[in-house]
Amino acid sequence: MISLPLHAMTKIRGITNMPKRAPTRSDHLRGAVAQEAARLMAEHGIQDYLVAKRKAAERYGVVDGSVLPKNTEIEAALASYQRLFGGEQHMSSLQQQRRTALQAMQLLERFEPRLVGAVLTGTATGYTDIQLHVFSDSPEAVCMQLMDRRYEYEVFERKLKLTAERQITVPSVRFEMGTETVEAFVFPKDGIRQAPVSPVDGRPMRRAGAPEVSTLTEMGAARRPGR
Repeated sequence: MISLPLHAMTKIRGITNMPKRAPTRSDHLRGAVAQEAARLMAEHGIQDYLVAKRKAAERYGVVDGSVLPKNTEIEAALASYQRLFGGEQHMSSLQQQRRTALQAMQLLERFEPRLVGAVLTGTATGYTDIQLHVFSDSPEAVCMQLMDRRYEYEVFERKLKLTAERQITVPSVRFEMGTETVEAFVFPKDGIRQAPVSPVDGRPMRRAGAPEVSTLTEMGAARRPGR
């Protein structure tokens, strides 16, 4: 067996630590589409990642699907856009949405509400609807709660992916609370055990109960100037 000097072995091992490749034209185009999709969501109220992605791709004349960014890339671009251009206005709007979400959760407290989506993650725009998951074996009971509290509401259905292979149809209600729109998706009681997958990253959606949402609003208020 031939043994090599230590410095030679170090050089050989170093071959695996190759520098990262330089960004290609496709990489730059992918990033540009992600940034444009984020801008469309922030400025024009588009809430669907696929719609924003397609519109951005049209602007740049992209027809190759392999160049299109992932939803996670668009979400990251949206967060960057909000940090750069949203500033205090974005934080103020987000805190208002979270305060309203907390009020809606108190209204629907008996249905163990959980906040989900962009209002929870912090990437909500001024156009984003507040989304809640509530749990009841009787969707009509949620409607009756709103009716008893004199809220007008609209009933609709939403298709969600429970897993990558399984899609379910969830009865839902939409209502206005102040200046915000709240959508409550009604799952069976045992639906609290398994969250549907996120349209952003394909992982189980993050859900937050009222105590966590209350903490988020308090933290946001503490970060505002003058506090």
